[in-house]
Amino acid sequence: MGISLKKGDKISLKKPNEVLNKIIIGLGWDQTTKKSGFFSLLFGEQTQVDCDSSAIMLKKGKLASNNDVVYYGNLRHNSKSIMHSGDNLTGEGSGDDEQLIVELSKIPNGYDRVVFVTNIFKAKNRNQHFGLLKNAYIRVVNSDNNNEICKYNLTENYDGKTAMIFGEIVKENEEWKFNAIGEATSDVDLASIIKRYK
Repeated sequence: MGISLKKGDKISLKKPNEVLNKIIIGLGWDQTTKKSGFFSLLFGEQTQVDCDSSAIMLKKGKLASNNDVVYYGNLRHNSKSIMHSGDNLTGEGSGDDEQLIVELSKIPNGYDRVVFVTNIFKAKNRNQHFGLLKNAYIRVVNSDNNNEICKYNLTENYDGKTAMIFGEIVKENEEWKFNAIGEATSDVDLASIIKRYK
C-alpha cells in the first residue's frame, strides 16, 4: 500500500532503497447510478461514461508540439518514454481503468513536466459529467515490482465538470516528483484541455 495523498501534496519519486525508472500511472473510476441525458431519463437506461486519459508532455510548462500528447490516438511518444495502455470504453471492473507507462530515464532533456488528464468522450452531446462517476483516483506504481508508491483519491463534488487534471510529474533539480492536482474543468474535449498549455 502506497502513501495516501491529499490534493496539492507532492512526493519525490526518488526512493532511497528502490530503483525507480519505469512507473505506471494508473487512473480509475466507477460509474454511479445517476441518470444522464433525455434518453436515459425517458427510458431508464444509462449510457456508459467513456473517459479518455492522456499525458501532456511540457517544456518549461508549455506544450511545444501536439506530438507531445499521448492518448488513445497516439499511444506512444516518439521518444518511447511514455506509452498509453489503450482506450477503456466502459470503465467497468476493478483496478485501473486506464494506464500510462512512463520511463523516467527516457524522457528527453528539456521536458520538465508531464500532466495526466482525463476527459469524457462526447460529454456535451451525451450530457455527461464527472458527477456521474465515483471512486476516482490516480496512483503511481513501480513497474518493476508492482509496488504502489502513492495514491490520490478524488473526493470533491464534480457535477457539471467534463474533464479532470488528475496529477502531474514535475522535474525539479534533476529529480522527478509527483503532484496531486485534482482540478475539474469544463473542457469539452482533449483539444480544449491542450489549449491550457500552449
